Amino acid sequence: MTVHPSARPISAQHPRVRDLLALRKDGSPGRIMVEGTWEHDRLLTTTAAIEAFFWCPEAGIPDVDRYAARAEEVYRISEKLLARLSRRSRSDGLISIARVPEWRPQAFRFSDRSLVLVADGVEYAGNLGTLIRTADAADADCLVLTSRRARPTHPAVYSASRGTVLSTPIVEFGDIPSAAAWLRSHRFRVHLADPAATGTYRVPRYDGPTAFVVGSEGSGLSRAWHDQGFDAVSIPMLGQADSLNVALSAGILLFEARARKEGW
Repeated sequence: MTVHPSARPISAQHPRVRDLLALRKDGSPGRIMVEGTWEHDRLLTTTAAIEAFFWCPEAGIPDVDRYAARAEEVYRISEKLLARLSRRSRSDGLISIARVPEWRPQAFRFSDRSLVLVADGVEYAGNLGTLIRTADAADADCLVLTSRRARPTHPAVYSASRGTVLSTPIVEFGDIPSAAAWLRSHRFRVHLADPAATGTYRVPRYDGPTAFVVGSEGSGLSRAWHDQGFDAVSIPMLGQADSLNVALSAGILLFEARARKEGW
């Protein structure tokens, strides 16, 4: 087993442990908890800074040097402390605090092939992570958040996004009119995902900058988005269910627009 020479043993009273316990619960602005071997392998493929790396030798994972080498601080923790810090029933002893990139609305430049996904009021970290992963898969320019409830830095977001939360641009607006104005200023044609809409998602041409707005799992799309006067599109429900999971709906819409833009 590799033992990193700079790994310092720490106890439960260490300030870094308090940091990690706070991140474990709900995340914090700019930082996210990463746990697991696959998750750390994915972390190394990004440019994200690793603020601190925690390693439990008793967990039996060899070759931790490649993770520790990227970290600003390296700590060795006991099995007892690992059990307190881990979010898993069986941890492999690798936990990091990583910094999440900050994206500013004014930094973006868009073209006719641009795609943007807007998530309004998403409540669950797992769904938010899947929306990020879906935006990445469809080569969307960014994910816009309005009326946010789930934090992008919640630990579950990293796993559900397959690590793409560290590479997918995410922009948050404090209110819906500000987000709508930003999209209009960049000439986006905005489509609201609404099961009650009469026009299906196959009707628009998607030949310019395109944005889709999806709503929360329980309440759907905020009335404030409908008040903006944007068109609404629906995905026909042909069975007994009245709607689809928000991430699945977003995937159908994004890939339809991407197919049109790329001439698939």
